[in-house]
Amino acid sequence: MSVTVRFRVNGIETRVTTDPQRRLLDVLREELQLTGTKYGCGEGQCGACLVYVEGEPARSCLLPVSAAEGKSVTTIEGLARGEDLHPVQRAFLEEGALQCGYCTGGMILAAAALVRDTPDPTDEQIVAGMNGHLCRCNGYLKILKAVRRAAATMRAERHG
Repeated sequence: MSVTVRFRVNGIETRVTTDPQRRLLDVLREELQLTGTKYGCGEGQCGACLVYVEGEPARSCLLPVSAAEGKSVTTIEGLARGEDLHPVQRAFLEEGALQCGYCTGGMILAAAALVRDTPDPTDEQIVAGMNGHLCRCNGYLKILKAVRRAAATMRAERHG
């Protein structure tokens, strides 16, 4: 049985008629063509499918689309402000913290939430905050540097 689910995706009111138990990940990718959210493990373990639901990180491979009813969902495509990249996106580019790009969307969203909630994270806090995000290319040291850079940029923007 199909139902119509209404929610905001990257600030745009959206309606999708589908099985209410269908994964949010599949709706984002297949119905809305937001392919920056990736299918990785399908078990919520790798972080490639990370999105924000009401501003909080969520594994979209574990959420039925019905869980998004009336809520705001942000994907990696919605993190930038128009052509202006989010500081974490800029830092990942500047530090070369992306290789194949498969994990990048989830990593960037996780890092953005981390520096939002912990403006001056220690290396240990960064490692803990990024735990559960797998990079098969093993770009972890560059990712650590990128998160440090983004946190510094965001602190300077707040005080500047």
